[in-house]
Amino acid sequence: MSPDDYRARAGGRRSYAPRFHAGPNLSGPIVAYETYGLNDPALVEMMRGSGGRVGVAGIGVTDKMALRNSTFFRAVSLIAGSMGMLPTHLMRLMPDGTRQKAKDHPLYNVLHRKANDYQTASQFKSYMQTCALLDGNAYALKVKSRGAVRQLIPLPRRRVKPQLSDTFDLSFRYDREKGGPVTLSKDDVFHFRAPVSLDGLTGVSLLDIAADTLGMSHRALQAAGRVMSKGTMVRGALETDQQLGDEAFQRLRDSLRDHYTGPDADEDFLILEEGLKAKVLTGTTKDNQLVELRRLEAEEVSRFTGAPRPLLMFDETSWGSGIQQLGLFFVTYCLLQWFVIWEEAIWFGLLNPTEQETMYAKFNDGALLRGSLKEQAEFLKAALGPNTGFFTPNEAREYMEKNPLPGGDDLPRAGTTAATIQEDENADA
Repeated sequence: MSPDDYRARAGGRRSYAPRFHAGPNLSGPIVAYETYGLNDPALVEMMRGSGGRVGVAGIGVTDKMALRNSTFFRAVSLIAGSMGMLPTHLMRLMPDGTRQKAKDHPLYNVLHRKANDYQTASQFKSYMQTCALLDGNAYALKVKSRGAVRQLIPLPRRRVKPQLSDTFDLSFRYDREKGGPVTLSKDDVFHFRAPVSLDGLTGVSLLDIAADTLGMSHRALQAAGRVMSKGTMVRGALETDQQLGDEAFQRLRDSLRDHYTGPDADEDFLILEEGLKAKVLTGTTKDNQLVELRRLEAEEVSRFTGAPRPLLMFDETSWGSGIQQLGLFFVTYCLLQWFVIWEEAIWFGLLNPTEQETMYAKFNDGALLRGSLKEQAEFLKAALGPNTGFFTPNEAREYMEKNPLPGGDDLPRAGTTAATIQEDENADA
């Protein structure tokens, strides 16, 4: 390989990473090293080692290790699952000021039904949301036909990097597994990123900023595992100042096994002999601190993700009658920012300048905020009120996923009832 080839692969500079191996053809040259580009993800993984991000706990935080943390997995699956299941509609603003679903546009089906040939819209959104949480960024290739996006195909994780030229033109460097890096224009890539950014282009990875907490939590889990595998788990001891014979010892052990084990022996009293005294063993301060540490690390993980504590299954939190307020809290303070990011990314990256003037994407968050049937009935009663109603009967039926009725597209008239309206219609006929 020539020096120019080295510089081209390394992004203008040389970078060598030793990797000793011998091929099956022993008569050929023995390759003692292999080169990596400075932007090659393989170089980053080699420098990190197999452990991934190393935090204060001294262990690497990888994807699989982080997702084995129950609190972290619950938070990621909750956010990604919620974003994936919520319907996403492409809307069009009409000349008369009304809004309607742009079902005739090819992008509508991509966002609402089928993202590509192997993913539904919900699967695509869940995957992209997971990538944005773990890596800070998610990228998809736009497949276009006649100027419109027909498919969105996710690009491999950590192999795409946005870059700005001296004239502030945006492009993307894509490091393919085979064939080397290529440069893709902004018209070819759909970029979706986390809300926090340190350079204005890429989002901050949740695995990076939570590496210390996840590492500490993993260390606490390892410590608990050592207690289970190597520590003692007895509940108490029997003490005596006398010599306990073999016959008495065997009789005591058989009595404990036959009469004081199982659920029926709960809170029973032991009948002791030979001067035996019972002594209950309690947890040590060190053991209690380990339990408290694991609880603290779980709370820290919940803060990083923004998911409410009750939704992360913290058992000391009461659900009670505040379930609706809990859902409102989850939508307002956790999901709302992702709604805006998704909607703006779709508007900015998937619509041409002409379409951007009249079209936009909208998440239907009402699926998470409907409340109980009683609350929905009270809402619809107010929405269909004769004096202050803002729903037509058919709009109310659409809200409840019911088919429209003939003549149900008019707002109720003030001071009238359904019976008087029907009488007026019969008189006009």
